[in-house]
Amino acid sequence: MPLKLQTIICSTRPGRVGPSIAEWFNGFANEQGSFSSELVDLAEFNLPVYDEPNHPRQQKYQHDHTKAWSESVAKADAYVFVIPEYNFCPPPSFMNAINYVYNEWNYKPCAFVSYGGVSGGLRSAQMSKQLVTTVKMMPMVESVMVQMPWELLDDNRRFQPADHHTSSGGSMLAELAKWADALKAMRQ
Repeated sequence: MPLKLQTIICSTRPGRVGPSIAEWFNGFANEQGSFSSELVDLAEFNLPVYDEPNHPRQQKYQHDHTKAWSESVAKADAYVFVIPEYNFCPPPSFMNAINYVYNEWNYKPCAFVSYGGVSGGLRSAQMSKQLVTTVKMMPMVESVMVQMPWELLDDNRRFQPADHHTSSGGSMLAELAKWADALKAMRQ
């Protein structure tokens, strides 16, 4: 049975390019065979700024949006965050979503498909790696970086990856699968 991967669209901003990149990556991940990947859009969870009265570690969730997010996060073995760079940082929606739950993230690997201007979102991904380690996730060194993604969309706004995107994605998924398999024992 393949490992369960979630390809998570981290931007919730109107007019975002993240869904186009995430749709490509999610399909790519499913073709590779190590994972059964599902596309998750943070915007659909409509998480307000953290509003739970209890610490996430207690898992005493009061709100339906938190319960739905917890259930979604809990069912994956690994995550790929499709993440933009806003002012050299990850988007607030990503930071908020990570902080909403705690135990559900523990002992799972994650990786980043970052996008943005000339930096390709690398600064955002680097800052995000610090946050994910505090919820006991293992971030991969391998990543996919997409510079100027708006220049790589076809007439239907579908992302058209270059060879370096697919080769980076393949390396990243191979490493992610090793870690997801190795960390299984710690998750049980």
